[in-house]
Amino acid sequence: MIKNLKLIVLLAACFVLQAYASDPQAAVDEFVRKSGVRAESLAVKVTDLASGKSLASHNSASPLVPASIMKSVTSAALLEEAGPDFRFHTRVYIDGILDMGILRGNVVVEGSGDPSLYSSVEPYGTDLFKEIAETLHDMGIIQIEGKIIVDESAYPGPSRPASWMKADFSTTYGTGFHALNYRNNTSGNKAVENPSALFIRHLSSSLASSGIPVENKEVGIGRRTLILDHLSPPLDEIMRSCMMRSDNLFAESMLRMFGRLRGGSGSAADAASKAMEHWRKSDLPIEGVVIVDGSGLSRSNRVTADFMTAMLKSMSDDATYASCFPLAGQEGTLRRFLVNTPLDSYVAMKTGSMKGIQCYAGYKLDDDYVPTHTIVIIMNDINGSRDVAKKAAERMLLEIFSEE
Repeated sequence: MIKNLKLIVLLAACFVLQAYASDPQAAVDEFVRKSGVRAESLAVKVTDLASGKSLASHNSASPLVPASIMKSVTSAALLEEAGPDFRFHTRVYIDGILDMGILRGNVVVEGSGDPSLYSSVEPYGTDLFKEIAETLHDMGIIQIEGKIIVDESAYPGPSRPASWMKADFSTTYGTGFHALNYRNNTSGNKAVENPSALFIRHLSSSLASSGIPVENKEVGIGRRTLILDHLSPPLDEIMRSCMMRSDNLFAESMLRMFGRLRGGSGSAADAASKAMEHWRKSDLPIEGVVIVDGSGLSRSNRVTADFMTAMLKSMSDDATYASCFPLAGQEGTLRRFLVNTPLDSYVAMKTGSMKGIQCYAGYKLDDDYVPTHTIVIIMNDINGSRDVAKKAAERMLLEIFSEE
């Protein structure tokens, strides 16, 4: 009996040595020395999901700026709340009477925060203008006496969190969130500050081309009648697009919708508060965590490696969630990371980068793309080469998982 027990212990030890031929903590310590980032501005945590044990960590309880790995937090919250098949509903109403084919009233489009409406990137969704025209034709409407009105009351302003940098406002990545988002709220390489105005102009032109002119007269506002419920692509497709491309508008839309589903006002501040409450009630370690937006564009956000690890662990059994992370060496923002190495396609992580910041959060995968480990790397205050820091992170992961 004792001999058998010793044999079992010996075999177990051999397995551990084979799985981790190097010392994971030594690999992390080496990374801290070679990353070019101050030790106090850097956090790492690698955890085995099967055992629940941390293989190695550094500074894991320190709050740091997450940049776009915040999108993985936002996606997780809305996915848990709404499920992968959830869709945004953009509803269309008329508010007047029909008189011999003339609508003596307005067409009202109620914005729902859908980020995919006429998006230039997948998922594209269906043609709302065509749907509206076909619905009006089916109703026998040949003229609209009133106006096209966009109702944005579901999501009060401002369109951006107060902590976003004004220098980002004019850029495509810094465009604001609106109740009605149209064409990614951008034109060329610039943000569009009033996408509803552009939407109204284009819809009016589209309806006129289909034989339904809009007279734009002041006819007052009457009782609404629902005529169309336009559905976005499902949440899992929106999430994947957001995570692959690191789309700030998509992430802000998901956070705002989470807040609305939790009974909130729809404002950025209220939605962020609802997200904090969600993770607090989920018993995650939130000490030092600050959520102010959904995308991570704000430098006022703070996360810890402990929080990110716990969040990733809580979502690791959700195949929809794990599949939204870019594969190393293959996809999205991770396509050049770990390319042509033994970890190519075996690591799936969300990246986060802005000036002086480089972050990673996600999973090590097995041959069936099932998560086996969580990986969190947060680097702030990078004063030297970003490439040096990224290469050091690659070496660390290759060392930790060298014999897996």
